[in-house]
Amino acid sequence: MRYTFADFVGKFPTVHMPVILGEETHHVFARENQPLSDNMIAQFIHPTEPGALDDAFTEYVPCFAIADTDNFFALVWWKAELLNYEYVLATFTHKGELIDRRVIAFTRVTDGVITRAVATIDEEWEIFIAEGGSSDAGVFDPTASRTYGLEILMNGTIV
Repeated sequence: MRYTFADFVGKFPTVHMPVILGEETHHVFARENQPLSDNMIAQFIHPTEPGALDDAFTEYVPCFAIADTDNFFALVWWKAELLNYEYVLATFTHKGELIDRRVIAFTRVTDGVITRAVATIDEEWEIFIAEGGSSDAGVFDPTASRTYGLEILMNGTIV
């Protein structure tokens, strides 16, 4: 089945900022929004990679559309795969062409280290990210933490 871009955008409820995306936030979105279908994923998330669908255990849940983006759509989805969970921010033209895409928050497990990033998106479309890690025993390493920022520009580019 082929979907229109409007069908895809319609899966993302519009939300006014600020929003905080953390490790547990996806539970709210998963209760409110159904996972995206394989066809929608192929058309709008992996459109230039035919057959690049993830394994059968990977799931994409639409989270929200950022309100008041007149020149583009800014959508956030949650991607869940084995030991890797990501919040992805993607911007699209009104025709559905991808402008930019970034992972803005996540939980990843690699070689016994759990790395987490929490993101806050404010009313000015500034994204503040705090990232840190701990061993699988739960010992947090403050020397491995950092903060950084991104911003969505008026043309939809994420810098």
